[in-house]
Amino acid sequence: MQSPEIFDLNGRAGDIARLVLNIEIEGIRSVMERLDDKFDECVRLLYSLRGRIIITGVGKSGLVGRKIAATMTSTGSPAIFVHPVEGLHGDVGIVGRDDALIAISNSGETPEITSLTATIKRRGTLVAALTGGTSSTLARMADLVLDCRVEREACPLNMAPTASTTAVLSLGDALAIALMVRKGFGREDFLRHHPAGSLGERLSLKVRDMMLDGQAIPRVSSDAGLSRVIASINRQNLGFTLVTAGDSLLGIITDGDLRRALERGTDIYGCTSEDLMTRNPLTIRDDRTAAEALEIMEHKLITALAVVDAADRLVGIIHLHDLLGRGQVRIGV
Repeated sequence: MQSPEIFDLNGRAGDIARLVLNIEIEGIRSVMERLDDKFDECVRLLYSLRGRIIITGVGKSGLVGRKIAATMTSTGSPAIFVHPVEGLHGDVGIVGRDDALIAISNSGETPEITSLTATIKRRGTLVAALTGGTSSTLARMADLVLDCRVEREACPLNMAPTASTTAVLSLGDALAIALMVRKGFGREDFLRHHPAGSLGERLSLKVRDMMLDGQAIPRVSSDAGLSRVIASINRQNLGFTLVTAGDSLLGIITDGDLRRALERGTDIYGCTSEDLMTRNPLTIRDDRTAAEALEIMEHKLITALAVVDAADRLVGIIHLHDLLGRGQVRIGV
């Protein structure tokens, strides 16, 4: 058993926190290092499943199981949590041959879990065990065993489930995301699964519903000097200004463009905005979704896009902060 002396009970809370987090990191790392073909096989079988994923666990493992079921469901792999006691008292009736059971037990000897697993196993249902007891009763009953063993708990008595539940939760997340990727579950699917979520609601809006327009668009003409360019960049504090001719977008100048020009030795004080701008900047149509705008920003590692209409006329700008709901760019608009 882990010695309680490794914890300085008179020490700072922050030192204890760092020790706990390090122990939990060690647990996750050890599980990661033991990943093998069984994980791939588990993902393959769950992907080809015609029914649902049933998850069970008791105590802290049950709480973790509920979260894993919720994550799987929200990312395209229908899953439900069944409490083992309720399962043994009738709820097991919802489990069919086309389903799969994921049973969670650190020891693999939890009576409620082994009893429920045995009952479900007799139906011909696929059983996967997430356990630290790879030679346990549960492991022997399972078709697949994913090893969640950790060396120690993040508890001075080595008793409270801490590192072990973190490891199981992380492995459950890994299963959910591996299935999500294999199914090609994308942004639009996520929005359909989260219609009431604040982020999902925002990302389902059209760009025209979230963009800044009119006087809120930082812009200068093509003959503007450096002082006007800097004033335009600073006015909205977005880090860029657009170069326009009427409603036609000619280019963009970012504060990074100015820094790079100085590094090259360019006499920016004698330049016009046309000399400094990047031509043909990225744009997005105003009838596209906010989710598409976010995808472009993430892929191109930028924080804003110029918005154009069907005739390629500049009608606005959309910023990452608006997409994520932080709202800073709307101050003073």
